[in-house]
Amino acid sequence: MGTVLILIGIAGFCIAMTAKNWNFKNISTVKLVTNTWDIREDFHSISIDSDTETIRFVPSDHGTCRIEFLEEEKVKHTAEVKNGVLNITSTDTRNWTDRIAVFSTESPAITLYLPAGGYQALTISETTGDVELPKDFSFESIDIHASTGDVDCYASASGHLQIRLNTGDIQLGQVSAKDVTLKVSTGHVDVSDLQCSGHLDLTVSTGRSELRDISCGSFSTDGDTGDITMKNLIAEERISIERSTGRVKFEGCDAGELFITTDTGDVSGSLLSDKVFITKSDTGHVDVPKTITGGRCEITTDTGDIRITVD
Repeated sequence: MGTVLILIGIAGFCIAMTAKNWNFKNISTVKLVTNTWDIREDFHSISIDSDTETIRFVPSDHGTCRIEFLEEEKVKHTAEVKNGVLNITSTDTRNWTDRIAVFSTESPAITLYLPAGGYQALTISETTGDVELPKDFSFESIDIHASTGDVDCYASASGHLQIRLNTGDIQLGQVSAKDVTLKVSTGHVDVSDLQCSGHLDLTVSTGRSELRDISCGSFSTDGDTGDITMKNLIAEERISIERSTGRVKFEGCDAGELFITTDTGDVSGSLLSDKVFITKSDTGHVDVPKTITGGRCEITTDTGDIRITVD
């Protein structure tokens, strides 16, 4: 009986879609409209508080500023300049029945067409949605917080650059900043070509981390589950790594001193200069150079091998 009902449902769906010429837009229960705001006032900072929109920054032509909202009819956005800050907010007038059995072939979006160049502060608070920030823009500070969504950031910050996600991936590349803070509960982190004059801090509860071609004052990272891979990461002062479950791998990395701790996971890789190695593994094999000069390199694992070379 259950199989018959399923087949009847499939047949009904096919008949309905044939009537709509198999155009999914024709059966969408959520209609999105485009509204455009032209911004003529001067501003130095940007603050965005959004719900389920993808946020994109695009360089504009002729120095103009335009905000384009692709939005639901009952979720209206506003853009206004107050005290030198471009504020973007939304008002949701949907009731509970509007949220039942919704279907859409498009996703709400906020696209900011702005003159390329430097601004003071960028603050984004996002519930569900991606953020795309190209290299055409720079800021004194960047603070992005999202519950669910990916962040692709190629914009630099002269001060603090901070990205915090609950669920989502972080892509950070060709960026310079004074201090960088990256935090993800569940998701992957990919950082490349980063110049960080101060401290780089990375927290990943569950997910893989890959870092390449990085120069920083110091680097620290901690996480519960997930591998971390580093290539050509140079810290002037200190590298500190803590992992509960996951491998630690590095290639051509170095720092004044290193402190690495894992519960379950191997530690392997190559350093660029001699170190004084202090190692401990409860149930793993240890193979490190017998050098007696250089900074301190302390590696501790509960279950895992330790294999280090100096190139």
